[in-house]
Amino acid sequence: MSRRHFLKTSALIGATGLALKLTPTRAQRVAPSSATGRPIQIRMGGYAPPTTSFSLGLKLIGDRLEEEFGDELSIRYTYNVMDVGYGGGGDLRWLVDSGLLTVGYVTMTDVPELELAALPFLFSDTTAARAAMDGPLGQSATTSLEAANNYRILGYFENGFRHISNNIRPVDKLEDLQGLKIRVLGVQARTFELLGADPQAINLSEAIQRIQAGTLDGQENPFANTVTYNIYPYQRFHTTTFHSYLSRPIFIHQPSFDTWPKEIQTGIRHAAQDAVTLQRELHDREEEEAQTIIREAGGEITELTPEAREEFVAAVAPIYTEAQNRYSRELLEMVNLQ
Repeated sequence: MSRRHFLKTSALIGATGLALKLTPTRAQRVAPSSATGRPIQIRMGGYAPPTTSFSLGLKLIGDRLEEEFGDELSIRYTYNVMDVGYGGGGDLRWLVDSGLLTVGYVTMTDVPELELAALPFLFSDTTAARAAMDGPLGQSATTSLEAANNYRILGYFENGFRHISNNIRPVDKLEDLQGLKIRVLGVQARTFELLGADPQAINLSEAIQRIQAGTLDGQENPFANTVTYNIYPYQRFHTTTFHSYLSRPIFIHQPSFDTWPKEIQTGIRHAAQDAVTLQRELHDREEEEAQTIIREAGGEITELTPEAREEFVAAVAPIYTEAQNRYSRELLEMVNLQ
């Protein structure tokens, strides 16, 4: 661990009240306080302000646990780890894996199920996407994530459908994307290559800085994220592409969870399911409100015509040819690709 990373960790410990002493080389091996004694320490973290649907979902989980178990638990929150110097999603995974945080949420696409779910223009609407995540695809993703990581998966928050923004020109047809430097998640890089853009797979903190500095043309995100991360003042042109749907697994430090009494394990699982329902409802509202905020700030939001959308879908067709060889028949059937 670098000195900078160690100092950020110290700031996080102070923010959450986590009573955990670390040495820079032993963070992964120290038993978290949430696994040692009473009250059980539960530290929840995310990468969004307290008023967002994700943070309110975490808060619901904590409130339900406090109502049910009272003094048996001590619950604290770091709603946005970027406020104490971390980079967002990737750092959150490390923080939970090491036990510095007990519960987090983050976009993950490093298992086949969630990579598949992020394919461009896969789902017709939110109802279809949610049904997939609540059904066999989500169940299979949970199995894969738990096998590959130091986590238990509690459920799936909704990051939602993604749209394109930039500060160069309106994008209302495929050719308008040509050459634009667009920040993407790694899983979106192939899509944006096929669409003719110049994809930049960089972390969120760096992307925000570069967009604000004018050295990066644009990005792709749900409207709510574009507002939450204060990207919208620097992006005039927005296009409702609905090009990909992503979830954010709610994940918990497995060694901590597995030591808890069964009733607390059951309690947090039930609370997480209610939190997913709440977060999705709030997310729908956030998307509408975010569009109003963008327009009031002078942003322009373009809706693709059916003909333009067909151009976008046709451009990414090679991804689906590749998918036939990349994913198992069983997984492809889960999203009606067989």
